[in-house]
Amino acid sequence: MTPGALWIITMSGICIVIQSSVTAVHLRNMEHFITAVTHLEDLNPGLSPLALVTSLRKIADQSDSLTHDLVGSSDNRGDIHYETNSFITEQMNINHNLSNFLDEVTHHFITNDHDQRGVVLTPDGTTVALAPLLLGLEYGLRANKASNQPHGFHLLPLAKYLGMSFLQFGNATPPQRLGLDGCWDSVSAPMVFTLSGVPSLATDALVHGGMDGAILGKHLSVVNSSEVNLSTLLRSYYLGTMEELDHDLSTHLRGRYRRENFKKITNVSLLQEKVADALHSHQQKGDLGVESLMEKGIKDFMLRYMECPAIIPRCMWGAAPPLVPLNPLSPPLPFLYIHHTAIPSKPCRSLQMCSKNMRAMQHFHQKGRGWYDIGYSFVVGSDGYIYEGRGWMSVGAHTKGHNTVGYGVAFIGNYTAHLPAQYDMELVHHHLVKCGVSNGFLQENFTILGHRQVVAGTGCPGESLYSEITTWEHYKL
Repeated sequence: MTPGALWIITMSGICIVIQSSVTAVHLRNMEHFITAVTHLEDLNPGLSPLALVTSLRKIADQSDSLTHDLVGSSDNRGDIHYETNSFITEQMNINHNLSNFLDEVTHHFITNDHDQRGVVLTPDGTTVALAPLLLGLEYGLRANKASNQPHGFHLLPLAKYLGMSFLQFGNATPPQRLGLDGCWDSVSAPMVFTLSGVPSLATDALVHGGMDGAILGKHLSVVNSSEVNLSTLLRSYYLGTMEELDHDLSTHLRGRYRRENFKKITNVSLLQEKVADALHSHQQKGDLGVESLMEKGIKDFMLRYMECPAIIPRCMWGAAPPLVPLNPLSPPLPFLYIHHTAIPSKPCRSLQMCSKNMRAMQHFHQKGRGWYDIGYSFVVGSDGYIYEGRGWMSVGAHTKGHNTVGYGVAFIGNYTAHLPAQYDMELVHHHLVKCGVSNGFLQENFTILGHRQVVAGTGCPGESLYSEITTWEHYKL
């Protein structure tokens, strides 16, 4: 059977799958994209992972100039390019519905209304742009076939977006070199992702896709390429549950651990070098002004995505609005107060359960306690994420008599007899506090206290957790 015939069968098969549910054509989630990849593989067993991912990347309409530099004079000649170009032509002419589906979920752009297209929602609540992810996968597979892997090749897709954003927004006041994030119209049936303001050229979704592409691309460059199955890799990375994990970051490639895994494959100097390489194609390398913007941009990137933890915004967990406008804080503040929720007593291990807990807490605080909003500044799930409560800038209702001078951080669960997971505790005392100090929300010499230390009559945050925080830096009697 010819490659063209195989592709026709593939397109027809996926159209049947997609058209079996009308909403599946429109939903922008990672599960549906991985389902499409799975059927491509099932119906084309002879199709190489490189041919498949190159085809998808071309549908995303990504420039291939950097890929040309990567491939160079390697053994990977024009056969893959010819094959995939032929496939795309067949697809566009024969299967319009599938063409639209793949184009809509991979082709990245931002509308005048700040709707970001070409992004998908993952089960853990992260929004990821597929274009840089696909480019990173392709780079990894090409490097696998090359005799010598180009130094830092895995960072190039991300570096391209970072470099252009640094140039475009480097002199903005305040600087908007990175971000923004946004909100989906529906978490259960996502269709439209709207950014929360004027975006940079490196939105959170593009950065997430670039980081994932770097992590998975680096992985693909060193494994046995004959045993690679893209859908299996993507399913494990994005769809794995917390019950399947043991928090061993050295062996588990999981999307929820992208920041930790990304740290292992990069450093400031290497990332800066790759951003400079990306800018070189725009004749900007060597310009002192550009070098200064690049250094500032990399510093911002490291703070935002390496030092600070991932925080699930209110819109993602379904927060109701405050009953009245909240009073503003005047940071930097001198205190951080540690709590546990006690009820619910069990830790939450998924976006769905943690979000349900957050909504229940907010309802109880507003209706049962008569507060204007959920009381805590931040809440820690056991799913690898921190959830936004009142945030850094609004006075909370967490530590009576002390709400204007400190932030309240609660761990979901009852920690009288046992501790939260080590990873979850590190999110707070290694990352959240460092993020707060670096961004000017916490004083450099801030103090960590347990709720019980400043409010009489409470055992919060539980005997075990309180005993643990007495060992943390910045804790004081």
